[in-house]
Amino acid sequence: MFAIRTWAVVTTLMCAALAQEQEKKPPADNKEEIEQGTPITSEIVRKSCSPCHKTDEKMRMSRISYRRTTPEGWEQTIKRMMSLNGVQLDPAAARQVLKYLSNNLGLAPEEAKPAAFEVEHQMIDYKYTADRDTEQTCIKCHSMGRVISQRRTKSEWELLIAMHRGYYPFSDFQAFRRTGPRRLEAGPDGRPPDNEHPMDKAIKHLSTAFPLKTPEWSAWSANMRAPKLAGRWMLSGYQLGKGPVYGFVTIRPNGDADDEFVTDEELVYARSGKTEHREGKAIVYTGFQWRGRAGDPDKDGMREVMFVDRDLREISGRWFNGAYDETGIDVKLTRVGKDTQVAGLDRKALRTGSSSLPVSLYGANLDANAIDFGPGVRVARVVSATPDVVKLEVEVAKDAPIGNRDIYVAGAALPGGAVVYNKIDAIKVRPDAGMARIGGITFPKQYQQFEAIAYSYGADGKPDTKDDLDLGPIEVAWSVEEYTATFGDDDKTYVGTLDDNGLFTPNVDGPNPKRRNHADNYGDVWVVATLKGPGTEKDARALRARAHLLVTVPLYMRFFQREVAP
Repeated sequence: MFAIRTWAVVTTLMCAALAQEQEKKPPADNKEEIEQGTPITSEIVRKSCSPCHKTDEKMRMSRISYRRTTPEGWEQTIKRMMSLNGVQLDPAAARQVLKYLSNNLGLAPEEAKPAAFEVEHQMIDYKYTADRDTEQTCIKCHSMGRVISQRRTKSEWELLIAMHRGYYPFSDFQAFRRTGPRRLEAGPDGRPPDNEHPMDKAIKHLSTAFPLKTPEWSAWSANMRAPKLAGRWMLSGYQLGKGPVYGFVTIRPNGDADDEFVTDEELVYARSGKTEHREGKAIVYTGFQWRGRAGDPDKDGMREVMFVDRDLREISGRWFNGAYDETGIDVKLTRVGKDTQVAGLDRKALRTGSSSLPVSLYGANLDANAIDFGPGVRVARVVSATPDVVKLEVEVAKDAPIGNRDIYVAGAALPGGAVVYNKIDAIKVRPDAGMARIGGITFPKQYQQFEAIAYSYGADGKPDTKDDLDLGPIEVAWSVEEYTATFGDDDKTYVGTLDDNGLFTPNVDGPNPKRRNHADNYGDVWVVATLKGPGTEKDARALRARAHLLVTVPLYMRFFQREVAP
């Protein structure tokens, strides 16, 4: 056992030394690849990086000139150079290096958008369908978003694999190398045996699918400039568990920098009426990648990751906070001019036969006398009106046509902004599978927010067909039930609590002396939503839906970056 441990330590040290040497090596002796490198014209980058990275006669630097990625990707590299290779950078200099690399060796919008979920910290089940073998090799340790947000030469992809093998020796056994003896016989389909290592397959695919030079980057880098974003922007967004969010963001230049901004944000959560005001700062990298933060980071502050459209009329993305960034708002900002703009309603579901139904309409430059919900829906009274919010009472005829409605206001339209229905036929819990992490002692907890969505089966009265109507979030009674996975399961008692708004708070780490075998407070449960009362079937039968919740251990190592912000 001692010999095995000694061998493991020696191997790790040797591999780490190899990885550091790989950082210094230029690309392979391939003239075509070498010519692809981007010259580094920044004096601070050359000064900071030249002790390890060789510069040639055309100011191309080994490794650095042959890679492109997001601001988060470059920040991770800078941190690794400082922590492992002894690079000395003060925060101000690090920010300059980060900005230069992000702007000059970044991604085009078409390249960055597919990987947006990575930098927005979206908790989604992403599937990379272009090459499943490559996906399975990479996601053993981190998300595929880390991979598809990079562009490299073939030599650089090879060196990246070498770096992984040096710093993380067990990656060989976990993902990179073929397991088992060499195959000698043909498979059932008659094809010759495949003895290629997964890492070699991945290099072939990645160097072709994500090369350094692309038409998208050539076009964008020639056209890239600091965006002119000063002005007032209408915000429309959605937060899981809280529903639609509306408001305005005023953007102003931050000093003389043409790519840095300060913001003033006024938000309202339409369902509850809660309002928030935040002030923030932002940097726009590569001409379109908004990275900012607003508010008090210890309270309601949020990080902002958004993408500026080419026409400078829209900015969209995600705002998030929390140790695991599980709390967030999907947002879209639209530049405000003189024209009418419609953001949305506080409630989009309008039931047939309703009278004096209170509805609030949000937007910009609204005309309270020019609001049209379509046939069978009449504005009975304007309760109050400002250019940004109009409070109404509407009447919905008993025979009003059922279906999604476009909202028109003085020539502006919001497609599908409302829906007319006659009854609630079903509810569903969103997300249908959630995950939380115990913690609070050594590691932070990860929460999980659920919400219940009501549905009407539409004109055909059949579930799960194209005319089903999404009626939006609805108030329900929440409960937790046992998900029987093992004999004598007792997870429901120990994993945590669910509040009246569908927010699950996990228990502390453990071990728990009250539990069998002093186990930690992890487990599986059903999260159940129950609806009963007005708006359901005539007999007011209870409608139920449930989702699976996995309460697991803390995330002991985080492979993503969350600090990119001004």
